[in-house]
Amino acid sequence: MLRVEELEATLPSMTQWRATVHRSVDWAALAADLGTALPSDYRSLADAYPVLVIDDFLTVSVPTPGAEVRWASASRGDEILQDLYEMGDTEGYVPFPQPGGLIGWAASNSGDSFYWRTSPADPDAWPVVVRGDNGDWSEFPVGAVEFLAGVYGRNIDVPGMPRDFPSDDPKVLGLSDRID
Repeated sequence: MLRVEELEATLPSMTQWRATVHRSVDWAALAADLGTALPSDYRSLADAYPVLVIDDFLTVSVPTPGAEVRWASASRGDEILQDLYEMGDTEGYVPFPQPGGLIGWAASNSGDSFYWRTSPADPDAWPVVVRGDNGDWSEFPVGAVEFLAGVYGRNIDVPGMPRDFPSDDPKVLGLSDRID
């Protein structure tokens, strides 16, 4: 499993958003409310960074300390995925909390969705699943951090993404942890 520092080497502009102190996400509360733990690479990313917007295209959603239940609720209640499932447009993927169901962790500004498939039982073995805005589904046998490093390091190609994705010099914006 790839470490956050390896993603930072691929996207050096993200380091300006690294928290100076541990962000104190209550992973136990989130897991209790969600019904599952999340992959350790993602937890490390979320402990070090707020929500990230990469290249003004891809938003990586992380729980805000103090709002873990809200994040878990949004993950369980993914209405778009549920609608796609009910229309039979998920190519056999199912929404979480069904066994092996999908949990979203990122989205693009053009309608692409990035999930984990919650199977096998070990969250650190969950693959990344992408639904492109064109309706294509792709699965990658890596975690979220390795996926991001692979995409932005140009080692992973995601079918259906825009021609200019990723850009030659992707910039990263960190969003505030403020809870309103």
